[in-house]
Amino acid sequence: MGCEIKVSEDGKYIIQTVTGDLTGKLMMEYNLKSHAMGRDLGINRFLVDVTKSRNVDPPTKNFSFARYGLKTTPGIDLSARVATVVSPGDHSHDFIETVSRDRGLDVTHFTDRHQAIRHLLKD
Repeated sequence: MGCEIKVSEDGKYIIQTVTGDLTGKLMMEYNLKSHAMGRDLGINRFLVDVTKSRNVDPPTKNFSFARYGLKTTPGIDLSARVATVVSPGDHSHDFIETVSRDRGLDVTHFTDRHQAIRHLLKD
């Protein structure tokens, strides 16, 4: 259980690999560490692998995390592009994607890691 944070081999994005049950509080902790690393390295693209993790927070906490927490927490790069890789059939992360996108954040879920990386590298 936890989160491994590292830079991709090409140095173009930060990889977060999360395992175990996930809450908004834990995700914020992981995001702050990843965004700090990104800021230090001049990287604002993030691949978040939650294929071995389920979001266990109730919808009210997911809403608060995505609507308020991400937008108001110092240290979160609001210009970041985030591609989240989820397991097929795992919809526990969907609500956060929807609310984040509604708030203008570039957060997209994928079930294919290669598609997620292509999304991060486009432009």
